[in-house]
Amino acid sequence: MFISPMLLETAIGPFSHSDYIFEPKIDGHRLVFSQESGVIRLYTRHNNDCTRQYPELHFPFEDDIILDGEIACVDPATGISDFEAVMTRFQAKNADKIDRLQRTLPVTFVVFDILQYKGRDLRKLPLTERKAILSSLTLPSPSFGVVPFIEGAGEELFEQVRAWSMEGMVGKRKNSQYVSRRSEAWQKVINWSYAEVIITGYRKDEFGWLTAVLDGSGKLRPTGIIEHGPGPKEKKAFYGVSRGIISGEDKNFVYLEPLIRAEVKMRNWTKAGLLRSPVFTRFIV
Repeated sequence: MFISPMLLETAIGPFSHSDYIFEPKIDGHRLVFSQESGVIRLYTRHNNDCTRQYPELHFPFEDDIILDGEIACVDPATGISDFEAVMTRFQAKNADKIDRLQRTLPVTFVVFDILQYKGRDLRKLPLTERKAILSSLTLPSPSFGVVPFIEGAGEELFEQVRAWSMEGMVGKRKNSQYVSRRSEAWQKVINWSYAEVIITGYRKDEFGWLTAVLDGSGKLRPTGIIEHGPGPKEKKAFYGVSRGIISGEDKNFVYLEPLIRAEVKMRNWTKAGLLRSPVFTRFIV
């Protein structure tokens, strides 16, 4: 059985509050684990069945259960989930490849909530009661874990998140019920990284600014596309300036002389040297 997951609002910044618990944000993809009559099904947050992608999670609990959590693929060198490795696992469809990746890129299901247990719907219970039930469970294999949390001290946790270069932190109201929508009772704080880039062009059909950085030899190295962040004022200024520095175009893009610099915030650099989820913050002049 699939239950649409509870989603996060975005907090203004790190905060502490005695009415909240705080958890590290796991850098993976959302997973709903459903066990009914002993049959296990795994779902993404969009109700896509991904049961076969994760055979290491095909271990039953003592009774029927529905859990909410995150798929993580822990880098042994850092102890932190590697999002690109998670996506490699998620995108694998061939049985032989899945079997091979299970050995080379094992996943962990990091659980942070329990929605049903032994036929009982737990969603109207306060979060602290659901957490107590979750902590009492016997996990069926080492491929399952429970996310740790602390009470009240969100800013202290966020300092640790920064020190470990983790994705971020989630603050949750202790008395929050589980609702299948976005709710301010659960708030995320992303540990953004910042970079200076050069805008080298833009999409013709939809919004997107091409970015690059200078490599060690002084040549431009493409780093991806900015799709979020600038407001109407910044867009107007950009297109006003860009008309005078066009260097070429093709079917999809208009290319510019490398004269416009911007700051972006991002989740991190990918292994291929691209910006992950870049958001424009300001022009650099």
